[in-house]
Amino acid sequence: MNRRPAPSRAGARPRSLGLHVIAVTVGAFVIVPIAFGLLGGFKDAVQLSTDPVGLPSPWVFSNYADVLAAPSFWRQLGNSVLIALATTLVVVGVSALAAFVFARFAFRGRELFFTIFTVGLMFPFAVAILPLFVLLRAAGLLDNPLGVVLPQAAFGLPMTIIILRGFFRGIPGEIEEAATLDGCGAFGFFWKILLPMARPALATVSVLAVVGSWNNFMLPLVVFNDPSWWTLPLGVQQFQGQYATEWARVLAYVTVAMVPALAFYALAERRLVSGLTAGAMKG
Repeated sequence: MNRRPAPSRAGARPRSLGLHVIAVTVGAFVIVPIAFGLLGGFKDAVQLSTDPVGLPSPWVFSNYADVLAAPSFWRQLGNSVLIALATTLVVVGVSALAAFVFARFAFRGRELFFTIFTVGLMFPFAVAILPLFVLLRAAGLLDNPLGVVLPQAAFGLPMTIIILRGFFRGIPGEIEEAATLDGCGAFGFFWKILLPMARPALATVSVLAVVGSWNNFMLPLVVFNDPSWWTLPLGVQQFQGQYATEWARVLAYVTVAMVPALAFYALAERRLVSGLTAGAMKG
């Protein structure tokens, strides 16, 4: 009996080496700008112009101290947190109900309606900014956090519904039948059984909603004329315009503004990956 030769490890080593090289290269593209901004914030204008890539000498801590002591920074941070949390609650709550209907109920036109939602993924936000501004102005939602929360939630619905629907469809029908026999209605099954089982998927879409809201610049720029409602991305632009010649201060502000998002993503990264993996396996 002829046996197939065992796969050679010689071919696997170059492939592994190539993957490591790609990973290191991609990591460098991410880490180098962050390190440049972090160290640049500890320099003054002269050091930054004469030795932009070297270590600070001496270390200038006043740039970061001035940013952290500014009331406007903390106000913008609070606005970003408020809007991100409100957007996440709205988009996840509405999407969970819609995904439950699309996943667990059979009715005429279900796939058509679901396709309409998925088409929203191909609709660029920039195209809608002008009619959206007119609509928000007519509704009196300018300089109102709801003017940012509601559109962000609306544009976040397609992706969130797609992810949650795939997860909800993977829940065995026997569990729903057993809950029905125990006297549990449709909403009871959704609230008491389906949502607890879908925690990985809910965590995933929540992380995506928070990050998307946190990084949004165009919509708050259009909606907020009152500086007291500015978010961190708008604060970065305003700070850069105010200190256009003091790049060390600008780098310090940008670095501090990145810290909350990076910390949140570092804590939520495991939830994000596990939720996407679970959804793919169930789908």
